[in-house]
Amino acid sequence: MAGPTIDPARYRHRDVVPVRRALVSVSDKSDLLSLAQALADAGVDIVSTGSTAQTIRDAGHEVTDVSTVTGFPESLGGRVKTLHPAVHAGLLADLRLEDHEQQLADLGILPFELVVVNLYPFAETVASGATGDAVVEQIDIGGPAMVRASAKNFANVAVVVSPESYPAIIESLGKGGTSLAQRRELAARAFTHTATYDRAVATWFAEETIGEEGDLPQHLTIKAERLETLRYGENSHQRAAIYTRVGGHGIAQATQLQGKGMSYNNYVDADAALRAAFDMVKPAVAIIKHANPCGIAVTAPNALDPIASAHLRAHECDPVSAFGGVIAANRTVTLKMAENLRDIFTEVIIAPDFEPEALEVFRLKKNLRVLQLPTDWQQETMDVRLVSGGLLLQDADRFPDDIVSVANDWELVAGERPAPEELEGMIFAWKACRAVKSNAIVLAQGSATVGVGMGQVNRVDSCRLAVERAGARAAGSVAASDAFFPFADGPQVLIDAGIKTIIQPGGSVRDQEVIDAARAANVTMFFTGERHFFH
Repeated sequence: MAGPTIDPARYRHRDVVPVRRALVSVSDKSDLLSLAQALADAGVDIVSTGSTAQTIRDAGHEVTDVSTVTGFPESLGGRVKTLHPAVHAGLLADLRLEDHEQQLADLGILPFELVVVNLYPFAETVASGATGDAVVEQIDIGGPAMVRASAKNFANVAVVVSPESYPAIIESLGKGGTSLAQRRELAARAFTHTATYDRAVATWFAEETIGEEGDLPQHLTIKAERLETLRYGENSHQRAAIYTRVGGHGIAQATQLQGKGMSYNNYVDADAALRAAFDMVKPAVAIIKHANPCGIAVTAPNALDPIASAHLRAHECDPVSAFGGVIAANRTVTLKMAENLRDIFTEVIIAPDFEPEALEVFRLKKNLRVLQLPTDWQQETMDVRLVSGGLLLQDADRFPDDIVSVANDWELVAGERPAPEELEGMIFAWKACRAVKSNAIVLAQGSATVGVGMGQVNRVDSCRLAVERAGARAAGSVAASDAFFPFADGPQVLIDAGIKTIIQPGGSVRDQEVIDAARAANVTMFFTGERHFFH
């Protein structure tokens, strides 16, 4: 639908606009009283709503309730209070036009030159864990309407959506009013503010539909803000930046305690390390190089320092590849673990927390980047990946909390069922395999990796690589494969190296051929019925 016809000759110039009347309605009352004091000192008529009006009044300043302006009481629990022509005509009247000015006079409505509004804390309410109606009631209606109306009318109205803008407004009051350039900039911020808010609401509704009848959302909105421009991307000729997603609780929200700025590759590897370490329930450490593990381990039984033990065991898997690696721990990093790292070149270490003494040791390694996870860190429930012209969305590949029960139901297709105490090591190998790029083969002894074959274009080469890296440690280990073996040649490589237990999803048309090879060698083989590709 076309907008109104515009005759530019009708518009009168307005640059500095004196502030005579202000509408103030805020949920965030930070520095509100300093602004109210400045408005009162400047003789500005303050119109306000609800608790904002009461806060200003309690500070000793005169304030007009919006219900006095509208002649209509706040109603429906506050859902209706500013949605009225007496408010919006005062916001939208373009006083560069004589007929707008005359219509306001005929209607007995006074214009606003300043609007200070910030919206209900919707995103914060969602982040607190609230659900249902508690979230719905934080969807602001009147607030965005006032902000958008004022921003559209920036030629006449200054709109403020954040306490960060209060000092500039207070300064303008002392200079006789707001400038056109200032009002335009404030309008840009205002539209960004409402767009961000609407995206948060839309995202919440979309996420609420996930899982209903198995459907993923019809529409997907992702809002992210640039946190920092990085020196370069994967390579020096590529531009890069890190963005934080609204409502995120991950690597992008971590606090860097020391070291050089994070690089693009540092972030990718750190995220992969977190994924591997936090799959484990016991104290665990993952060491990552180029997004692949070169060691994952949980603590040894009865270790005096569990997280330090987990690190040593992970490092022993492949000390050569661990040089210049990225480390994630799923527990507080201790002094002992820090001392173990003293002579090992490491790019990044990330953990939920660090003992003060550990940080003192790390300060001697000035190039080491130390990242602390946010207290509300959590693994993502959905994965998003950009592709040309669009994106892919899928459920995150997560292990169930009751994985022991699940493992007890794995199908034994060859050999003898291991003793119950051996199940823990099998589960570890299966979990560790998920962190490895496909085609993935993991060899593990005592809940620590001893050999990793990753990213090969055929599974038999991954078997050879894992065995080669493990060396003599392959004998007696547990092998896990992220997908089925299409032929018996891959398992035969493992069998020849002395592996005694093989875990794989099954599902190949040649499963029987693979099972026969395991039975012939008296090797135990389980089918899990579920694969864990990672690309």
